Amino acid sequence: MRLLLVEDDDRVAAALVAVLGRHGFQVRHARSGHEALDALVPDGNEPYRVVLLDLGLPDRDGFEVCSRIRAHSSVPVIMVTARADIRSRIHGLNLGADDYVTKPYDMGELLARIHAVARRGQAAEPSEPVSQPGPLEARGVLIDRERRRVSVHGRDVPLTRKEFDLLALLAQSPGVVYRREQIFSEVWRSGWEGNGRTLEVHIGSLRTKLALPGLVEAVRGVGYRLMPEQPASDGPSAPAQES
Repeated sequence: MRLLLVEDDDRVAAALVAVLGRHGFQVRHARSGHEALDALVPDGNEPYRVVLLDLGLPDRDGFEVCSRIRAHSSVPVIMVTARADIRSRIHGLNLGADDYVTKPYDMGELLARIHAVARRGQAAEPSEPVSQPGPLEARGVLIDRERRRVSVHGRDVPLTRKEFDLLALLAQSPGVVYRREQIFSEVWRSGWEGNGRTLEVHIGSLRTKLALPGLVEAVRGVGYRLMPEQPASDGPSAPAQES
């Protein structure tokens, strides 16, 4: 499995390359954001299965690098950084990172996370051409699943890969409650345990970008649903009777 390591500290990178090599990875080491983006340009070789991305790079911030990667590629990205604050973690996930690991980390856990995101990325790519699904529409939201584009009343809304997959899942059956476990199985290809904050972050970002209050509703203790269009009322409703 080919892996791109983006790390400006040669000592840290050398240790990682050695360990990853012993576990069967073919690692390319990029020392800057520019070098990382250049390495991801298709060149006819086997594509990278995972990118390990440090945030403190000498030429540009790792968040910018992640954003530029996600604009052109669906390769899984794991941010590996000393920035442990929740705002950085949320920002990284909103930009499209698939995972976020803080230093110092356990090497066994990092390896497990690499294999996990690689499996998800592979599962998301069909092994042979398949017919593209048709568009979905609900409450003024048009979801073009073939082009992976979303618009709200004609306004294009840029979404990350996970945000798009999450919205498309909920829009398949408006009004139906999707359990958290089901959402993680379908969108993240992993289990729900310990990942609650990740789902909350993506739901919050989706609500903000769509700017449609009440579209995505939380069902406490269960999961989420996309609220269907309410039928038009034939007239004023009768006042409720006091009990």
